[in-house]
Amino acid sequence: MELFPKDERETTNASRSSQKTTKKRSLPIRFGIPAMCISLGVLLLVLAAIRVVNITVGGTAVQERPISDVLNMADLHQLKTVTISGNDVTATSNKGQQFRAVKEDGQAVTEIFRHDGVAVSIDVGQGGQWTQGLADVLLIILVVGGLFFFIRRGGANGQAMTFSRSKAKRFNETHPSVLFKDVAGVEEAKVELQEIVEFLKYPQRFTAMGARTPKGVLLVGAPGTGKTLISRAVAGEASVAFYSVSGSEFVEMFVGVGAARVRDFFKEAKEHAPCILFIDEIDAVGRQRSSTGMGGNDEREQTLNQLLVEMDGFDKQTNVVVIAATNRPDVLDQALLRPGRFDRRVMLDNPDIKGRLAILEVHAKDKPLATDVTLHDIARQTAGFSGADLANLLNEAALLAARAGQDVIRKPELDESILRVMAGPERKSRIIMDAEKAIIAYHEVGHAIVMRSMPGADPVQKVTAIARGMALGITVQTPVEDRYLMRRSELLAKMAGAMGGRAAEEIIFGDITTGASQDIEYVTNVARRMVCEFGMSALGMIALKQDAEGSTSFSAQTAAKIDSEVSLLVEQAYTTALNILTEKKERLIAIAEYLIEVETIDGSELDSMLFAA
Repeated sequence: MELFPKDERETTNASRSSQKTTKKRSLPIRFGIPAMCISLGVLLLVLAAIRVVNITVGGTAVQERPISDVLNMADLHQLKTVTISGNDVTATSNKGQQFRAVKEDGQAVTEIFRHDGVAVSIDVGQGGQWTQGLADVLLIILVVGGLFFFIRRGGANGQAMTFSRSKAKRFNETHPSVLFKDVAGVEEAKVELQEIVEFLKYPQRFTAMGARTPKGVLLVGAPGTGKTLISRAVAGEASVAFYSVSGSEFVEMFVGVGAARVRDFFKEAKEHAPCILFIDEIDAVGRQRSSTGMGGNDEREQTLNQLLVEMDGFDKQTNVVVIAATNRPDVLDQALLRPGRFDRRVMLDNPDIKGRLAILEVHAKDKPLATDVTLHDIARQTAGFSGADLANLLNEAALLAARAGQDVIRKPELDESILRVMAGPERKSRIIMDAEKAIIAYHEVGHAIVMRSMPGADPVQKVTAIARGMALGITVQTPVEDRYLMRRSELLAKMAGAMGGRAAEEIIFGDITTGASQDIEYVTNVARRMVCEFGMSALGMIALKQDAEGSTSFSAQTAAKIDSEVSLLVEQAYTTALNILTEKKERLIAIAEYLIEVETIDGSELDSMLFAA
């Protein structure tokens, strides 16, 4: 049995005894106030029940009569007693029957009853007033006690309500579960963040040199590139606490709640320093403030102001580092990005082939792969995949292999998982008529032929007429190597390949369908970027983009010229696709008919049929 050192045991015992004392002190607060509120509520219900019973029982014994009948009975000496309460007259006959009547306001009937020998009593309602007053007091006590109870639930020492507390999750990394070795494909980012690790582990080394380590680090990258994972790895390498929160959790409907959560977030972090504060999707709270002067007091801007103040409040002795993640750095407020707050910006791009191979090796450690499977081939086929996509790819392949009852993961499962990640699972259960299946096949083969016929085009990996996700068919084009720049001719080739499906429909069937909607949207977006961002049109080399708020700074005439240039580029791409498919119509028919039979064609089969002598 493992024992702690003596001083640690004493400290542990002391902390336990203090916790027990605190629990004992909090017992009256936790159970006394609710018990009192429940007792008051029960008492109010009892009083209400008594009044209802009295009214019900009284209602059955008393008969309603006009005041004239009651006066006539008094003249005939048939009444024994009369009780007057305001304008209500309750009479009791000699036989014990009770009658109730309402007299006219201001009418004096006391002398009439007394003259007829009836005993008259006046009820001023003191008993009912006391009962009603007691019920009112109990109700007020119940409401105030309930409010007091809910306020005290936010903390035994009178702290703020729970909705003003920070929602950050704390991960104790003294026994780290994620290290730099578990993060692959972002070597430059790990080099940048290694300095943060050194500062958290050995702060005296930096303070002795008068150096100031960045208070904040902004991680910029597309979704799935590993921003959260590498932040956990920094905390794991430094063996410090890790607080994780989303930027949207600071923003609430009530003004001031977000700012209170920011204060509580940083207060807790300073109490547990050294630590790392990770704010995911910081653009939810750090978006640029309005420059119109309107809406300056809304909740989001107050939260951002409090975040700016808290990040300014760090001194050199506070070993707290803020790491924030976003994929929209262009919309962040400039005050948030200035030196002294987020001093450093670390970019995380989608990995290249070397990074993809490293990521696949990390995630394939516990997965049995077949001997003919090479991770390098998978890395080559997955250009543009993020780290999360690659992890999901291997997991999908493992699920498929387990579903088939196999002992190892083979290449067919990996190929299927790549398509699953790109377009979704197959939907073989969807019933498609033969006529529509032919249209889909010609559409996809039209894409493939135009893509392979354009100079310098990337090879086609697979063509399938099986529905996946929202698509009825899919043509997979894989680049030979990672590309970071695109020539104008390459963009035109991509546009022509995307229009190949619509061109094949028109050539073969003489009509067009709705199946090209996504292709048209893709081509239009590429053409608009060529005109407005890349300067690849007759309008020249000018930037015509929209700002972060969606507004434009150009005139309506310029917008019309942009639309004209975009339409021209799209028409050129469609014309190119038509010319290629018209020239190779026989190949189009032969390959499409073969695709109808087999439903899936690999890239090698396509090339052999397309370029056969």
